[in-house]
Amino acid sequence: MSQKYEKLKNLLKELFQLDQPDLDFGLYRIMRARSAEITQFLDSDLFPQVKASFAAYQPADKAAIQKELDKVINAVKEADMDPEQSPKVKELRAKLANEAVDIGTLESEVYDHLYSFFRRYYSEGDFISKRVYKEGVYAIPYEGEEVKLHWANADQYYIKTSEYLRDYAFRLNPSSEAAPKRVHFRLVDVAEGEHGNVKETEGKNRVFVLASEDFISEENKELVIKFEYRPASLTDWPDDQRDGKKKPPAQKDLIAIAEKHLLAVSDTALASWIAELGKKHTKADGELADYSKLVAHLNRYTARNTFDYFIHKDLGKFLTRELDFYIKNEVMHLDDVESETVPRVEQYLSKIKVIRKVAKKIIDFLAQLEDFQKKLWLKKKFVVETNYCITLDRVPEEFYAEIAANKAQVEEWVKLGFLEEGSRGGAEGAETDKDLFGVSVDGKLYASDVSVDFLKANDKLVLDTKFFSDEFKAKLIGGIEDFDEKMDGLLIHSENFQALNLLQARYREQVKCVYIDPPYNTGDSKILYKMSMIHLHGFH
Repeated sequence: MSQKYEKLKNLLKELFQLDQPDLDFGLYRIMRARSAEITQFLDSDLFPQVKASFAAYQPADKAAIQKELDKVINAVKEADMDPEQSPKVKELRAKLANEAVDIGTLESEVYDHLYSFFRRYYSEGDFISKRVYKEGVYAIPYEGEEVKLHWANADQYYIKTSEYLRDYAFRLNPSSEAAPKRVHFRLVDVAEGEHGNVKETEGKNRVFVLASEDFISEENKELVIKFEYRPASLTDWPDDQRDGKKKPPAQKDLIAIAEKHLLAVSDTALASWIAELGKKHTKADGELADYSKLVAHLNRYTARNTFDYFIHKDLGKFLTRELDFYIKNEVMHLDDVESETVPRVEQYLSKIKVIRKVAKKIIDFLAQLEDFQKKLWLKKKFVVETNYCITLDRVPEEFYAEIAANKAQVEEWVKLGFLEEGSRGGAEGAETDKDLFGVSVDGKLYASDVSVDFLKANDKLVLDTKFFSDEFKAKLIGGIEDFDEKMDGLLIHSENFQALNLLQARYREQVKCVYIDPPYNTGDSKILYKMSMIHLHGFH
């Protein structure tokens, strides 16, 4: 098999993520389930299909014709005749010049074009629109619109890496179902990050740090390695490296530190695990890397939570459209058709047909995998919790007794500064000036003052239903007429995409003005509160 074929096959393994057969979580389990089918296509079907597509030209194979010509020339010479006068020699020379097919070159050109096409549109796990018209110039799909707004990821979903923060697992024996030796990286402590769209400043950015205690153990025939996700500190440097350090270790340093600690574990029960983790990592092309399996997975684990990625909305349609453009722009040249003989043009068209046929099979495989990933992403998420903040003047008085008796709600009012903690001072039973409802008029309100009469007198206090039972919450909402119309504020804590889908159904054709991406967190901002970046372009 040619080098160009092997080059294409290695790229396709990367596209199908077969270069990571040991990963054992999420979509990678689906990939592994289909890996046998994909490997069969790459190793056993792809190469023969391309060769079979040019089988019709075998009688005109350039090498075969040249071999026959050499044989005839030798025979004519042995007969003491001039080969150039031989009709057979003339016939073969004409056939070699006008009809011969270099099948090996045709196959190499097919592999070369397939590689160029998929490499052009695939970059670091994503398919990006890079429709090259000519060097330094790109073309965009245009359907006659008066105004065309285009961006490279217009037909993709943007996925934040936090989706994968919790789970990462891989197999040290990926081919064995009986003894896979599964390793699981588990987060045991996550520091709270910045809020209100404040970007993490240098030195406060969170990184993956090997847990300080009990960082490795075997649980249910699985090796568990524990990590913390927090800002690094100078104490994270090992004792023998800490002197003179002015900055905490970076993620790269922490990976090296974690490798050193893990491979130094002397527990005999974990010896086989440690030995396997310390072996050299095998690259997708079969070569051994100059780093261990452990480092390979630590790099992947930390990287996948650093870089966001995309899921294509219709990868099959996108790649099929771009394939047609690539063929017309990069493969099909009118000059080649006009100036060549009919047999040459047939060969030329056959090459185009083979490129299209094989590329479409690869696209079908890729589209199935991407569509499955899209299906998982679009799957509706559960609403974990819903609560309401309601001023007491909107709450029916029949609920006041239960509200006054709720200690958690009273404590929240104290925490927010609406009430003073405890009760007013003085001897027990001492008389104080009181208003109509028996509440002190010394200018302060205390937790001990809360009663039904107190709530009536202070009906602008805000009730938070998170402190009450679901039964109370249901009765309260049911007891307020036109509840939905009276609700004048909505706060959603969610991933943007799912929140927008929820809002779109409820507020379709009701949004008159949207404030997107304000200049938050600036010293001269006129905004008095933190605002999240939100895109409501889907509302019509």
